Amino acid sequence: MIKELSEFGKPICAQKYGEWNHVALKDEPISIELVIDHDGNFCKFEPFEKKPTIAEALTSKKGKARLLLDKAEEVLCYGGKKSTKKHELFLSKLNKYSAMSELAPVVAFYKHNKVNGVEKALAEFESAIPDKKKNGNIGFRIETEGLRIHEKHAVRRKVIDEYIAEKKGIPPKKCSICGNEDFPVEDTPHGMIKEVPDGKSSGCALVSYNEHAFESYELTGNNNSSICAECARTYVEGLKSLLSAGSIIPGKKNKTDVLYSHRWPRKRSANFGVDTAMVFWTRLNNDVPEIDQLEAPKPEDIARLIDSVTIGTEKESRHIEPDQFYSCTLSGSAARIVVRDWIETSLNNFRESIVKWFKDIAIAQYDKDLKNIKTHYSGLYNLARSCQRRNFDGRYDKDDTSLARVATYLWNAALKNTALPMWILTKVLQRARLDKYGVTADRAALIKLILNRNNRGGDFVITENIVQGNRPVAYICGQIFAKLESIQYYASSGERNAGIRERYFTYAMTSPAAAFGRLFDLSSKHYKKIKNEKPWRAVSLDKELQSLVKDIDISKLPATFLLEEKGQFR
Repeated sequence: MIKELSEFGKPICAQKYGEWNHVALKDEPISIELVIDHDGNFCKFEPFEKKPTIAEALTSKKGKARLLLDKAEEVLCYGGKKSTKKHELFLSKLNKYSAMSELAPVVAFYKHNKVNGVEKALAEFESAIPDKKKNGNIGFRIETEGLRIHEKHAVRRKVIDEYIAEKKGIPPKKCSICGNEDFPVEDTPHGMIKEVPDGKSSGCALVSYNEHAFESYELTGNNNSSICAECARTYVEGLKSLLSAGSIIPGKKNKTDVLYSHRWPRKRSANFGVDTAMVFWTRLNNDVPEIDQLEAPKPEDIARLIDSVTIGTEKESRHIEPDQFYSCTLSGSAARIVVRDWIETSLNNFRESIVKWFKDIAIAQYDKDLKNIKTHYSGLYNLARSCQRRNFDGRYDKDDTSLARVATYLWNAALKNTALPMWILTKVLQRARLDKYGVTADRAALIKLILNRNNRGGDFVITENIVQGNRPVAYICGQIFAKLESIQYYASSGERNAGIRERYFTYAMTSPAAAFGRLFDLSSKHYKKIKNEKPWRAVSLDKELQSLVKDIDISKLPATFLLEEKGQFR
């Protein structure tokens, strides 16, 4: 996984940094310019909206300071005694480069012209800079120049040279990612990655050996993984890019809802729940519009996808190396990234799996507007959310982690054509039993998906339409229950406070032998009323009911249904 993330990140780094594509440099945010003249006199502060700038790379600030770009604590000793040590580290780093002519004004600002330099700047910073701006990075600029000092060619070149000089005393090791003999990342994190759900806002580490408990074979720290600095940098940049891709759009029903999704076309990440993110990409950086169909399926587009995959499979050449598709599912755990799932497959196999996915979740649904039956495809997010708990006010419970867990399994099933665990069936049946909406189209699609994929090669397959012929008893009982509900509906002319679904559905699903005797007794009364008012409809309903009852022996119904049978009943 890290190797593929590194490969993905290489062109990103090359495009991002251009000629300064080196491990000694990285982009850092800056929000304040400290303007001085050539004699080191303080002129002014120029705050602005945070923007990136290329500066010295530090993966960890512990016991270190960055050259010419840092917080107010380091640059101005702002914050009293607690910032003194940080300021001393900043001055120590500056002293290391003090022989450079480009840094002479800064040296004067701190040493030869302190009253009109750093002391005046500190007083101005405390009084004139708003508190919300004081946490940003500060960079130096000469008043008559447009380029910041740390951005000058000679300064950046010197930073790279110093990095190489420091590494000369470290013996190179074979990188476990690229296989080259290079400088390893020894005592610092590979890089902190932000925007990981449920992780620290300051960032999380994908690879870190900060405790002895994580070490083995008498290796210390990052020697346990032996990843060179270049590979560490590229995989971090690659993962940052994946997590930051896409426009976050809040849910329409609840604008404060933290459950959000990305608009997927040409994007490479998706969020499900409060603590899980899926990121995906291809080796050749191709678009994967099929991913968009997972979230917002359109029947006409799915039909074209099925046709294109079927034709493409027949014409595929075994001599052409297919593009690879990758996906990993991530969560945050304090300052660490938890990898919940990793998928690697060919783009051809990925598309075939997507086609099988849509075939497995297809449900025939009645369209009230068009007054006909149409094929319904549920979005992956909606399938996962059909298992999510609701609060008393009817809104989804944001703290219910089942959404993310179910979504992770669904994502894997869609991309790899795998079966789903039966605990998800338990979850969706529980929600249908407790939720006033009962078995929705999304829940029916999820139940169909679970049962069929766990019964591959079996005698009975649930299709998008109601099947006839050899069917399980539980499946027929579900159809009989639906027909009894229809009889009650016509008997009450569509006006019901609480029908048999609200009152007897759970009873019929869990204890069919006891429940159906009571249901048929109620149905006979409903049928009698219809026969008196609309005889022709009574005859039609009776024929439909008898065609179902003849396939089972009502007197020999089981006392209870097993979990899979409950799913068939639904």
